[in-house]
Amino acid sequence: MKKIITLLVLCSAGFANAQAFKGKGDIKGQVGVNIQDGGTGIHVSADFGLGENISLGLSSTYLLDAENRPYYDKLVYVNDNPDFIDKFDLKARFNANLGNVFKLDPKMDIYPGLDLGLRNFGAHAGFRYFFTDGFGVYGEAGFPIAKYDTTVSGPQKYNNQPSFNIGASFNM
Repeated sequence: MKKIITLLVLCSAGFANAQAFKGKGDIKGQVGVNIQDGGTGIHVSADFGLGENISLGLSSTYLLDAENRPYYDKLVYVNDNPDFIDKFDLKARFNANLGNVFKLDPKMDIYPGLDLGLRNFGAHAGFRYFFTDGFGVYGEAGFPIAKYDTTVSGPQKYNNQPSFNIGASFNM
């Protein structure tokens, strides 16, 4: 019984010190699953704190399961078979970390932001919750605002549409 109580005390101390965004110098890494129309994949991102509520970062997505489905493009039947470059995306991102602005628990962070990628200019909104000082979970939704090629169809449509990411978040 004594060992169980000691373990619970140690775990609760870890929960008390958890903080989702610390401000300048804070570095967060995230790894998760990307879900979008026609495919699922891996999402990886890193955010670097520049100020109390501002961070810059990079994110990348690679679709592991892009559907090879036929479709009609300008009345021509096409079999969709995406190449590596069609499944990959890289984005620079800007976040406004607003957990402390909304006076949320320090373990929580809400971060809307903008991103500039290989396929589009877009926006995202996310939420992080840290269980301990080094480990948490996140959920993030993203959507394109302006596509680089407005006639995008076929394999080029991947990573150029609304998406949802969910996974683990880490303090680096």
